[in-house]
Amino acid sequence: MERRGRPRGVREEKGRCGAAGPGDPLAVREATQTSSPQPPGQEPRRHVHDHRAQIPFKILKGHKHVVSSCHFCFEDNKIISSSFDRTVKLWAPIKCLLIVSLNLFKDAATGVNINDFEEKHTAPISGCSLSADSKRVITSSYDKTIKAWDVETGKMLWSLSHENIILSCRISPDGKYVVSGLDVENAICVTEAESGINIKYVRDHHKRPVTGCCFDPDSQRVASVSSDRTIKIWDITARTTLLTIQEAHSNIISDCCFTFSGHFLCTASWDKTLKIWDVKTGEFRHHGACISLMRGHEGSISSCLFSQDASLLVSGAYDKTVAVWDVAEGYRKLILKGHQDWVMDVAISSNRKWILSASKDSTMRLWDIEKADNIPEVIENKLAMGITVAQCEDCKKAFSLLQSNGNSEDEAKCVFCRLASPSRWELPSPPEVN
Repeated sequence: MERRGRPRGVREEKGRCGAAGPGDPLAVREATQTSSPQPPGQEPRRHVHDHRAQIPFKILKGHKHVVSSCHFCFEDNKIISSSFDRTVKLWAPIKCLLIVSLNLFKDAATGVNINDFEEKHTAPISGCSLSADSKRVITSSYDKTIKAWDVETGKMLWSLSHENIILSCRISPDGKYVVSGLDVENAICVTEAESGINIKYVRDHHKRPVTGCCFDPDSQRVASVSSDRTIKIWDITARTTLLTIQEAHSNIISDCCFTFSGHFLCTASWDKTLKIWDVKTGEFRHHGACISLMRGHEGSISSCLFSQDASLLVSGAYDKTVAVWDVAEGYRKLILKGHQDWVMDVAISSNRKWILSASKDSTMRLWDIEKADNIPEVIENKLAMGITVAQCEDCKKAFSLLQSNGNSEDEAKCVFCRLASPSRWELPSPPEVN
């Protein structure tokens, strides 16, 4: 079982997808038979026909198995990653130098063994999450445990066991809570980050395994997604479910993320689409507002993340690509190719200069997109699509404009202001909300 890849119940979803394609996790057998891995030590060849050929990148090697999750940390100066090889590693990305491993804690300059971690997971790590101050790492594993580690000392702070496989975990922005999504009992579990004590276990929160979960920026609401194709938002203070969106996608929902304002939620799905939802309770209940981002990937989407200012959205997929989206207008502005297998997770630096991707090919790639807008292919693509820059009449922020929209309201407002506009959401059959 793989993070965001194969939760229980996927066989029942196959009929909904139709024939599985090479970029689809349902086609794992076919993909395994036809893949052509590079010889050991040989870097993947560059393809001059794609945008990647002009996007500087570095390959980070060190894990021995699938890299399940990746994050920027320490003010974007380092990277943290987790893997099916049962380790979590801390990297210095500019030098592409591994400086810390949860197997062996080493000094970057001398390589001297400073500290061995007390314990490690006994099965693949499904994900890791770092506290806002970068002092604590939370890991979840298929060994049915969640562990907390002190980054500086390498010591395990606590370990919590469950009766079910843990598919995902996130620490809250204020560092007080950890939420985890579980298999079998389809539960979410909220734990105190300091002590490792459970404060709430919501059994059967979904009808199928919880594939992803995240906190809002205020650390008061937990969004969760599932292979049952629903989205739920749970309130920590009230300890109750605030919203349920039935049939939010047409296939398994693999990941979710909030904007830093907490007003919008993005979901990624095996139906090859991303959706941005207005989760401000009043408007959402009345209008079921969402905007779909389509035609970005040829395979099922595994992960998604907003940039800090919400101007960009990054997604990774089982077609081995990373997509960068212009959120204001909702189009794919850049596609990054190079991984030799599924992209499991993505991250974007706070300054929007770097994108990080983790892959089933056991590597991470660090992409420098600072000058991406100057790439000839990107410029030509904008011109071909009739994209110009306009100012939103409501929020006054600049956004990319598709001239071919033919909708005067669309041409005057960015996507966020359109989402918040009640007049736009007269949908014939909005998602069911409980």
